[in-house]
Amino acid sequence: MNVSLRCVLIPFFALAVIAQAGELGPRFDERDVVSNPNTSAIQQGSSTKATQPILDKIIAVVNNEVITQVELEDRTETLYNQFVRKSAQTPDKDALRKQVLERLITDKVLTQYGRETGLRIDDGMLDGAVTRIAEDNKLDVAGFRNKLQQEGIEWSKFREEIRKEILYARLRDREIDSKTVVTDAEVDAQLRAEAAAGGNEEEFLISHILVSIPEQADPDQIARREARARQAMDKLKAGQSFNQVAATFSDASDALQGGSLGWRPMSRVPSLFSGLAQSMKPGEISSVIRAGNGFHIFQVLDRRGAKESQIVKQFHLREILIRLNATVTENDARAKLAGIRERWQAGEDFVLLAKLNSEDENRNKGGDIGWVSQGESFPEFDKIMVSLKPGEVSEPVRTQMGLHLLQMVETRENEVGEERRRLAAKQGVRARKVDEAFDDWVRQQRDAAFVEYREKGLQS
Repeated sequence: MNVSLRCVLIPFFALAVIAQAGELGPRFDERDVVSNPNTSAIQQGSSTKATQPILDKIIAVVNNEVITQVELEDRTETLYNQFVRKSAQTPDKDALRKQVLERLITDKVLTQYGRETGLRIDDGMLDGAVTRIAEDNKLDVAGFRNKLQQEGIEWSKFREEIRKEILYARLRDREIDSKTVVTDAEVDAQLRAEAAAGGNEEEFLISHILVSIPEQADPDQIARREARARQAMDKLKAGQSFNQVAATFSDASDALQGGSLGWRPMSRVPSLFSGLAQSMKPGEISSVIRAGNGFHIFQVLDRRGAKESQIVKQFHLREILIRLNATVTENDARAKLAGIRERWQAGEDFVLLAKLNSEDENRNKGGDIGWVSQGESFPEFDKIMVSLKPGEVSEPVRTQMGLHLLQMVETRENEVGEERRRLAAKQGVRARKVDEAFDDWVRQQRDAAFVEYREKGLQS
């Protein structure tokens, strides 16, 4: 079974880069090293028996938290096995271990940031996300849990991974998505590019490798990172698969999936590569490309014309809006909307609840917003609309207007006119800008953190 997580999560996290030497931060001494008799050993070619307790020593310190050896080895073994099952290839385990450690460090940094800024993913939200993942895999939750266990994935760990990914999606929405602006000039440029390509936006199946550069890197650091990128290119020229090289060398979050970005319309191809992509044939690999965040290598796996259909999906929505002000805090609004949602769940009519409680101009119409497509309303609405079924009501959604409950009335498909094509171009440009800005934001958070490596040879 191919477990579908992308229905809930937002992809494309930029991974960690090397922490600069000389930073100040908390210190741990050897008293922090503990023995964990409940953790089984990880078999990696050693003679350690699985029943023998291993020393769960500290591998790295991230601000005021630690990453332990058992945590690192457990994650490495899991990802190694997944990579082998998926690609039938065997990445270098020592290199993979370094990649996994950098992923764990970035995970710690972002989780800490979310906690410090008040983001919480409660069990109700997590249960809803897990249920949607199970449904997308055509299973109920019990069946989905059994399937994961058959594949060796612990249910509790899976749930915590989903909680973490939802947190990252919320960070992306709050820190980047809500602040991203697409100008008319950018939309015009995208439409001109599509017209030059024959009127239908071409799509590309792309993989990439990113060798990151730390913020405020000195020339020696930049030279070392460039040498690493050149080493990756040498491996590719020698015939090693892009999947293996990405898993070994890339600092991007999709490295362990072979660096795949999936199918993307030209409007969502990374801007530093979009011009070159148009001239490349399927299977071709770019040169090493220098950008502000590091050194990139791209491969065009395939390309195709955009779908000929000019039909878009539209959503008929109702809402209840509670505005925030000096006397109504976000917690107050959330509590009020939670109470309203409970009344709807108990059988009360959403239209009547909207007339009695909503603070927007549509309250007299029962909160009826009318028909909208993705990109026509708040960005925060876009992700909610596609996940709701007819008749369903969302959890509270935060926008610049306040907090909303959304009800999906019905959906339809409608033919795309000129305005729709312009809207689609705007959506693509916006998505690309958010992708790139969020990657940069994650890199900045990682570089600002205090990181102390406790084992030699683990820095990339």
